[in-house]
Parts: sequence; structure tokens; C-alpha cells
Amino acid sequence: MLAGIEAGGTKFVCGVGSGPDDLKTTQFPTSAPEVTLGNVIGFFKHEGRGNLEAIGVGSFGPVDLDRSSSTYGYITSTPKPGWSNFDLAGAMREGLGVPVALDTDVNGAVLGEARWGAAQGLSDAVYLTIGTGIGGGAIVHGQVVHGMVHPEIGHLRIPHDLSRDPFPGICPYHQDCLEGLACGPAMQARWGSPAGVLEPDHPAWALEAHYLALGLVNLTLSLSTKRILLGGGVMQQPQLFPLIRKEFARLLNGYVQHRSVLDDLDEYIQPPKLGGQAGILGALVLAESALA
Repeated sequence: MLAGIEAGGTKFVCGVGSGPDDLKTTQFPTSAPEVTLGNVIGFFKHEGRGNLEAIGVGSFGPVDLDRSSSTYGYITSTPKPGWSNFDLAGAMREGLGVPVALDTDVNGAVLGEARWGAAQGLSDAVYLTIGTGIGGGAIVHGQVVHGMVHPEIGHLRIPHDLSRDPFPGICPYHQDCLEGLACGPAMQARWGSPAGVLEPDHPAWALEAHYLALGLVNLTLSLSTKRILLGGGVMQQPQLFPLIRKEFARLLNGYVQHRSVLDDLDEYIQPPKLGGQAGILGALVLAESALA
């Protein structure tokens, strides 16, 4: 039996099982670390009944993923009160006495989709969530991409035509990066209404598709990925996927001569198959890696 945690800024989703067929989940609000993890550890002790073998954690960040670092498994510079420089992996290891593997929440999601979802069978894939912020995880040659830290796809710098869109952006670090222009709060700040209440023919959606397509073109050209999955609250608009695909094709302009981007854009750019369970299922994949 494996344990998984999708650790978010507002809630911790916890699950036990081996995959989608036997997954049992619950969730707790994210409050102070000692309260949140007390609930989490109590759940795992009750449901695991001493049979848990490993834990995987897909966490909000930033997180330290360098296994040679003295702070591996720590949440680092988050503004979330009480969680900055917190040893999340160590707390779970100490509380339950089993191996722990930790990664970002979006890396967990792409792992879940690669095992059971829309990226199943692919060696290369990208998962983006567009909601309160924009985050992304990537698998290249079957391995999640890490490096100096972990990819921050939401902070890609993209062209910003101020004559078309004078909105300055909301990112406190970069102002008009991809997240600063295209996340849910940016849409609300620009248009004065939450994205979910804007009419399908509102000009907001064409502009949103343009910014997201710019980001996807950059990822396609830099990673040569085989599939891009787009989830999150902003993407719950049926008119948005066709707009993004059309704008993506216009911006790429035939440069990549491969059937995936010439003829199969519905497959190349698509929603995640696992929906809200991608992250928690990906955490079970991380738990498997902890055993190894």
C-alpha cells in the first residue's frame, strides 16, 4: 500500500492505494504545519493500518528537490505563513517511518497523467495548470525535468503588445510574464470580473488564448514535447481549447513539420484525462520512486 499527498496552499489531499482503482482519499485545510500534518499523519496511520510502504508528496513550492542538499524536501521561500523553510519530507518520514519522495505539485500531476491519463505511453509530455497562478511540469525521455531548481514555466517571458493590451500584469517579480498576464487573478484584474463569469464571446478569451499559445509555442520549440495538457480553473471554458489551438498553429506558422502539430492539434493540446485526481495519483507514482 502506498500513500500520496497533494499538498496545496489551501488544502492537503491525501490518498492511499496503488492506483485509480483502489484509491481512497480525504482532504484537510492547509493551516499551521503542526495542525495540518497532525491530521495527515493520523489519516495515514488509520487507513494504512501499519501496511504503508512509502509516501509520495506533490507540494506547492518552491521546494528543494536536490537530493544532495541538506534541505532536500523542504518548502523554501513560500509566503504561506508557517511553511517557509519547512521540512515537509522529513516531517512525513518522522511521523510514519517510511521512505518519502517529494516533488512539485505539477510534476506530480504530469507523472499521474503519464501513468494513467492523457500522456500514457509517451516519453515526453508537459502539464500546465492555469488558475490562481500558472505552473507546469515536464517529462523528457521518461524522466521529470529537474535542474538547478525546478522549472517555473509560469514565469516564461512572452511578447506583450502594450498597444493591444495596456494591462501591466500582476506578477510581483516580473509583472508581465505568462502568469502575470494570463492567470485567473490577472484576468479578473484586467476585465473587472472573474474569468468564470465572462461570456464565451468576450474579447478576454481571444487575448487569453494568444498568451497561452505563446507559452506553448516556446515549450514546443524548446522541449520538442509530444503532448501538452492544460488544466486548472481557467481552462474550464469549452471555447478556450479551440482558440488556443488556432492561435498556436498561427504562431508556429508551419515551422515544425510533424503531423502532431500539423494535423493532430486536438491530440497535441488537450485537457488532462484524470481531472482533479492527477495530482494525488502522481503522488502515488512518487511513492513508488521512494521505494526504489
